[in-house]
Amino acid sequence: MLATAIAAAGLSAPASAAPPAPVPQLELDRYLGAWNQLAAIPQYFNLVCARDTRAEYDLDAAGDVSVRNTCTTWGGTLNEIRGTATVNDPDTGAQLHVSFPGVPTQDMRYGPTNYIVTALGADYSWALVTDPYRLSGFVLSRTPALAPDQWDRVRTAITDAGEDPCLYLTSPTTGGLRNIAPLCSDTALTTADH
Repeated sequence: MLATAIAAAGLSAPASAAPPAPVPQLELDRYLGAWNQLAAIPQYFNLVCARDTRAEYDLDAAGDVSVRNTCTTWGGTLNEIRGTATVNDPDTGAQLHVSFPGVPTQDMRYGPTNYIVTALGADYSWALVTDPYRLSGFVLSRTPALAPDQWDRVRTAITDAGEDPCLYLTSPTTGGLRNIAPLCSDTALTTADH
C-alpha cells in the first residue's frame, strides 16, 4: 500500500538498475478514495494483517494526500495506521513520498520518492505500486476481486516494472480471494469467497 520499506536495512538498487517508470499521468482526484490490497510483496509492517487490507486516500488541508491503512489482524482485530503522501513528480503526479509518524524509516513528512504508480487500469479500477528499488509492490483494486483478464494485465504490469510476480503473495479479502499464494501459482487466483 502507500507504506513501503525502501529504506529497510539501507538497501539500494544496483547502479545499473533504473527506477521503474511511473504511469504517464496520474489524475489524483480519480486516484483518491478506497483501495483493496489484492496482492503484495510481504513487508515487515503488514505481517500482522490476515485479511481485508485497505487504503483510503483523501486530500488534506495542505493539499497533500491523507493516508489511512487498515486491515484485520490474525486475532480478528482492526489494525490502523495514518500518514501523509506528498507528490514528488508534478509532471506525472505518479511518484510520491509517503510518511507515517513514529514509523522508523518512514517518519519524515517530506523526502525522496518511495511510492510509484507504475500501472493503472484505464478506469482506475486497479493499480500497481512499487518503489524506486522494487523492494515493495502492491496490487490495489477498487473491488475485493479482479476478473481473470484484469489479473493478466496486472501480471504483465508487474513484469514490465521489472519485478517477479512470484514475489507477490495474494491478500485474502472478504468477497475475493481466501488464500495466500504466490501470484505466479496456478492456484493463486482460483479460491474465492462465495
